[in-house]
Amino acid sequence: MTGIDAKAQEVIEEFELFDDWMDKYNHLIELGKSLPEISDSDKEDKYLVKGCQARVWLLAGLENGKVVFTADSDALITKGIVALLIRVLSDQPPGDIVDADLSFIDKIGLKEHLSQTRSNGLLNMIKQMKLYALAYQRSGQA
Repeated sequence: MTGIDAKAQEVIEEFELFDDWMDKYNHLIELGKSLPEISDSDKEDKYLVKGCQARVWLLAGLENGKVVFTADSDALITKGIVALLIRVLSDQPPGDIVDADLSFIDKIGLKEHLSQTRSNGLLNMIKQMKLYALAYQRSGQA
């Protein structure tokens, strides 16, 4: 089991504690609020995730052979979604991120409870995170 699998399992168990989707949305919003602020200088168009209804800035760096993500969004639910992805994928080796099975998203019922545009945004966030990881993997820095 990779670190990603373990973190994904934690998320599944956490979301099982909530009975209805309003509670799960509130939990997502709280996760978003816990996301560390990124500087205004990082809120540039080049860091925007394409295809998201809300604006989402996603940055990645490589520290000790692991990809570290930071992000922000101008929408609370979207910020919570990206916080959830960061929690599972950040501080992991690039190859693990590239190969990650993110079925936890389906297991917690997230996709089915998002609007089509938010669901597309979620997929675009995942795609961007995997592209960052792939770039680090191919650069041989990791």
